[in-house]
Amino acid sequence: MLNAKDVRTIEDAKNIVAERNLSHVKVGLFDIDGIMRGKYMSKEKFFSSLDNGFAFCDVVLGWDSKDQLYDNGKMTGWDTGYPDAPVRILPHTCRDIYDEPGQLIFIAEFTGTAAAACPRGMLRKVIEKGQAMGFEAFAALEYEFFMFDETPESIREKGFRNLKPISPDFFGYSVIRNSVHAELYHKIMGMSELMDFPIEGLHTETGPGVLEAAIAVDGAENAADKAALFKTFMKVLAQRNNMMATFMAKWSGEYPGQSGHIHLSLKHAKTGKSAFYDPANKHSISKIQRHFIAGQQRLMPELLAMFAPTINSYSRLIPGFWAPTDATWGVENRTTALRVIPGSDKSQRVEYRLGSADANPHLALAAALGAGLYGIEHQMEPDEEVIGNAYEQNHAAELALPRTLWDAAQKLKTSTAARSLFGDTFVEHFAATREWEEREFRRHITDWEMERYFEII
Repeated sequence: MLNAKDVRTIEDAKNIVAERNLSHVKVGLFDIDGIMRGKYMSKEKFFSSLDNGFAFCDVVLGWDSKDQLYDNGKMTGWDTGYPDAPVRILPHTCRDIYDEPGQLIFIAEFTGTAAAACPRGMLRKVIEKGQAMGFEAFAALEYEFFMFDETPESIREKGFRNLKPISPDFFGYSVIRNSVHAELYHKIMGMSELMDFPIEGLHTETGPGVLEAAIAVDGAENAADKAALFKTFMKVLAQRNNMMATFMAKWSGEYPGQSGHIHLSLKHAKTGKSAFYDPANKHSISKIQRHFIAGQQRLMPELLAMFAPTINSYSRLIPGFWAPTDATWGVENRTTALRVIPGSDKSQRVEYRLGSADANPHLALAAALGAGLYGIEHQMEPDEEVIGNAYEQNHAAELALPRTLWDAAQKLKTSTAARSLFGDTFVEHFAATREWEEREFRRHITDWEMERYFEII
């Protein structure tokens, strides 16, 4: 009998479905915002799709997170008729589904012309660039997320106000909290093992009801899949237990925002040795790692929209709340955007601390890795490392990050590096989707505006 984790080929996929006597299989792919879209597919259709691919309406690349159609896209829209686009199923992504005994899920991705805007395809393109340069990329993503004693119905009844977290007050790394809520923690850990996105660490962060999960390191492609599945099924697990999980960058002005940090390292493909570790240098930072850091630093303002893709993302990027405000780097410094973590041949890496929890894992990782490879390719040099509190120091003007989603989209659109890494089609389409997001926000009046202006102005 095959285990889901052992499935590698099309034949394996067919065999495990047959062995389990499944009438239907779940198939899903990730849209521009990292939301998993999919369906149950009959066994016969699934087998045919494994061999020949299948068609999926490309509207999932042409609408936002609320299913509203972009009015400024070129690759798909009313003028193209939202046609079906070819999709392939990836057998090696087979997973058991938590709380659906015996059921399986497979990840799919766009092919053909739609591949030019497919988030998973963008990551693979960057990974292949690294392989052509002689490197294998490894990554681990970690997420902060808030848990609430709420349901999709109750939050709407409350108008998304006065929400009740599962625990009160600030209490980071609390053994009391993880013992009181032990059943929840064990469900999360059990799900992560069953669905093959194992969690290395799970603990409370500082804030009411906030947890942090660190997903184990893997090859970059697998790491992004694991992160995207974790975000999806963490929400599923919460709702099936009459709770809700949010990965918003910041849900309250009173508490720190929610990060989506990315740990990255490179190995030499030929030797398997770390490309970042050189014990002869200060902090063991190799020449390659120095160039990698420089690329990430220099391109950070241009690629920010891929790490901070929502209006809400920019509420998090303020001083004093554990989120960077400039493209800085330091060694074991959590006030900088890039944190170099010295170690051994096995552990030397860089943590991209800029990312927020609301980012699409495939696109955030593609940008973090792509920028680093660009730095190696162009032998870039980083600024001096920041020692001490980065928030209290002045930094070069070119290291300043865009302060709004609109500005970040403009930076991305005009970035020659982004176009080199991801292609014109993706850059133009993704920038257009972020411009749409900003315009949608401008159509609405906030509570803050009403309270501030209604009577007095």
